[in-house]
Amino acid sequence: MPVHESQPAYAGAVIARLLESRLLRWGFVLVALVLCGVALSRSWDDIRLAATEISWPLVAGAQVAVIVGIGLTVMGWRRLLADLGSPLPVGASVRIVSLSQLGKYVPGSIWPFVAQVELGHRHGVPRRRSATVSVLVVLISLVTALLVAAVTLPFGASGTARTYWWGLAAAPVLAALLHPAILNRVLDWLLRVTRRPPLERRLSLVGVLGCAGWSAASWLVIGAHVWLLARGFGASGSELYLTAAGAFALAWSIGFVIVVAPAGAGVREVVLVAALSSVLDPGTVLLLVIISRVVMTIGDLFWAGAGLVLGRAHASTQADLNREAEAARELARQHRSPSDRAVD
Repeated sequence: MPVHESQPAYAGAVIARLLESRLLRWGFVLVALVLCGVALSRSWDDIRLAATEISWPLVAGAQVAVIVGIGLTVMGWRRLLADLGSPLPVGASVRIVSLSQLGKYVPGSIWPFVAQVELGHRHGVPRRRSATVSVLVVLISLVTALLVAAVTLPFGASGTARTYWWGLAAAPVLAALLHPAILNRVLDWLLRVTRRPPLERRLSLVGVLGCAGWSAASWLVIGAHVWLLARGFGASGSELYLTAAGAFALAWSIGFVIVVAPAGAGVREVVLVAALSSVLDPGTVLLLVIISRVVMTIGDLFWAGAGLVLGRAHASTQADLNREAEAARELARQHRSPSDRAVD
């Protein structure tokens, strides 16, 4: 790689090359799936142990919650992208977001971000706009996760809320910074500093709130999978859902903020053990975390599969449209007058 070429630019060129070649594109997906399988196999002994202690119908319910929750995050991304001027069908949105998420199983944190930008570009979304939405969606997810934790944990796990008060206290401050009056100025400044042209459209309050609403709903639904898994291990109580949903949202947030741990590794487990220790013993919580990781991975694979199917359907539809257009052009050519054809 040339010394003057930045990592994002180089990664973008690689992703673009992958998307141009069907063989390389499927190879990239295969590598991601293999690495995903390797990650799961490392916890296989713990998975087998957990399988003997948990209620599988509740695991199935947890899986459904994760699949629905991930779908809600796609809708939030789609809402914000439309607000900036690129409305996409649901199928295209699923394909872009779900396939790009496979990149997080490939070493290098840049891949999901760049894959999302390049996949969006194939659907007519300008790269600058797609990159802006990708960053904003992560920021909105962080803020809504902290808000969900701030609302639920004081009623379900007050000790954890006191321990991580600094993160919960930041939630309303960060939420205020998401107001378009502030966000638009920050985006303008960043684009000016990086010598990029300004965005064609500015964020609206309705668009930001719409994305935040989808994001908050996704945290509440995905949090239900921890609640169901905890019940599967024998936990009970009227406040269990509040504890589980708040713990998962806070664990994700703290893991995201503490950058010294790759992808929040270890940090999220510590937060979950602290939050769920009042209803489960630490060893059981660790088993719950492992099953949760498996369920989340299967959720990613489910949506990636949906993205591949929708991508093939889109390609087939586009081919049909191209054939129809060619037939129409040929029909029009045949009905032209001889003098017109002579001019050609």
